[in-house]
Amino acid sequence: MIRSIYSQQNLEVNLSEEVMLLANNITCRTSLGKRYYSGEGATRILKETQALFMGFFFADYVPTLGWLDKFTGMRERLEENFRELDGFFQRVIDEHLDPLRKGDTRDEDVVEALLDLRRWGRDVSDEHIKGVLMNIFVAGSDTSSATLDWTMAELMRNPEVMRKAQNEVRRIIRNKEKVVESDLDQLHYMKSIVKESLRLHSPVPLLVQRETIQHFKINGYDIPAKTRLLINMWTIGKDGDVWENPEEFYPERFIDSSVDFRGQHFELIPFGAGRRICPGLNSGMLVVELALANLLYLFDWEMPNGMTKNEINMSESPGVTVHRRFPLRLQAKRFSGLQK
Repeated sequence: MIRSIYSQQNLEVNLSEEVMLLANNITCRTSLGKRYYSGEGATRILKETQALFMGFFFADYVPTLGWLDKFTGMRERLEENFRELDGFFQRVIDEHLDPLRKGDTRDEDVVEALLDLRRWGRDVSDEHIKGVLMNIFVAGSDTSSATLDWTMAELMRNPEVMRKAQNEVRRIIRNKEKVVESDLDQLHYMKSIVKESLRLHSPVPLLVQRETIQHFKINGYDIPAKTRLLINMWTIGKDGDVWENPEEFYPERFIDSSVDFRGQHFELIPFGAGRRICPGLNSGMLVVELALANLLYLFDWEMPNGMTKNEINMSESPGVTVHRRFPLRLQAKRFSGLQK
């Protein structure tokens, strides 16, 4: 991503696309054992999968109206993408099973780890592996790229916050080539920015469903056993009884605050809580924080073509993961304070 942005210095950068490619490539490398680039068919298939997850299906809201998805073309797109995605995952599995596979890459990715379980006698079919990969791509790369996109959009709309974040990163990192993982614990203000972004723009507004195991009461309401529950993180994050000025992007609210997103504070649970909290929380946040820190450290950002910050469209695109409706296009300039 950084090399790509460097190559587009002083030009208009589609940052939304850059962060999505970054998240996809990280997920591909850890899950499949290799990267895929923007011109390859695999990237096209994965982008279409993510677009469909953001798309509108009548069946998602009124199941009895699902037949209308045929007329909108969404059903046909979904079925075609499923066939392509299934074929892509099958090719990846077959490549891992090839005894002539180049290089010693065993145990370096998720597919190889699952195939090892099969070799040890566990019941792990190709369909099991495809299901795991699907969950990783949907819950991993899609949410990370959405969070980065929303965060950078908010920083462009709030230049004073952007300035404070860049000053912090550049003061601490100084003249190092780039920000690395060991630097992140020192970037307290940047971490507050990420928390504020997750509060205001939870990537998954309706958390994964839960089912009650027994009857209980909440505030006088009877909740029977086996009731399916949806937790609305979008509403929690904008609750005026919990947050002062909830519609304002104000990272300072998290300075000297113990509130975190790891499931211990129910006013901020974008990853869920309890035993079934998102298993990719740590890896996902590492991607977001490391990418954001480097974007702040290495580049100065401006609006293109004389646009103003108030012209950034913050409309949401409906879907399981909520992205911005329109891509974030910015002009990047290499930070002049870096040693060349």
